[in-house]
Amino acid sequence: MTGALNDKEINQTYVKVLSQMPYFRRSGGRDHIFVFPSGAGAHLFRSWATFLNRSIILTPEGDRTDKRGTSAFNTWKDIIIPGNVDDSMVKTDMHAVQPIPLTKRKYLANFLGRTQGKVGRLQLLKLAKQYPDKLESPELKLSGPDKLGRIDYFQHLRNAKFCLAPRGESSWTLRFYESFFVECVPVILSDEVELPFQNVIDYTEVSIKWPASKIGPGLLEYLESIPDGRVEEMIGRGREMRCLWVYAPDTERCSAMSAVVWELERKVRRFHQSAETFWLHNRSIVNRDLVEFHEWTTPVPLP
Repeated sequence: MTGALNDKEINQTYVKVLSQMPYFRRSGGRDHIFVFPSGAGAHLFRSWATFLNRSIILTPEGDRTDKRGTSAFNTWKDIIIPGNVDDSMVKTDMHAVQPIPLTKRKYLANFLGRTQGKVGRLQLLKLAKQYPDKLESPELKLSGPDKLGRIDYFQHLRNAKFCLAPRGESSWTLRFYESFFVECVPVILSDEVELPFQNVIDYTEVSIKWPASKIGPGLLEYLESIPDGRVEEMIGRGREMRCLWVYAPDTERCSAMSAVVWELERKVRRFHQSAETFWLHNRSIVNRDLVEFHEWTTPVPLP
């Protein structure tokens, strides 16, 4: 991702590593877990569909159909993990930026992000120019004197009741997770987004999902119509469950890691098989040549 390897070299590296994993072939990778923590997801490995289509994938990205024509995320086996919020905002003892009381917030809503030429984000920028007193949406700079620092960014983010989270290069956005730590209600404007831990979180309690095709004055009118009491309720519930976004030490009862383990426990299978594994009356696992698994040699041929 940092340019050290090109796509071809990344692909070759994955294939080489997989060829040296003796247990991978036993079940076609079904009992293996791969972590792809960037927005590219498993597509970082171009041949994922050939080699990892049975394995469990942990990724923040549930959809890449915009550029790839297909998605590596499978709702039956894969797990969406939270994006990594800046450490200064998730420390349990002291957050670098504290929330502002609801009545003292300057804006109804905000969107702090680059437009990246994306339709939804461009519409928000246009909407902010139409309604500057309701929606804050400056064009963020990545460099130069106008670049917004991390602390400045969160100080801006906390100054609205609702934090708008449109899709960017792909369907997910870190802004969704960040909003919980400045205590504004996230408004998801990304139709294809997949959210983490849906087995334990009722997202209707802590967020709003609005059709991306309806970004316009009607969105601001709707947000204005929501009573402050309901906004406070949603913020309060979000405050209770935001620990699930934090990659905390094992000593913490509630964390992103503990939630990932819950999800994995639901997906684990007692028995694994593939087209390359067979078993005999004495319960031994053998390959196509009737060689017992513990005598298979590496590198093991891949599909």
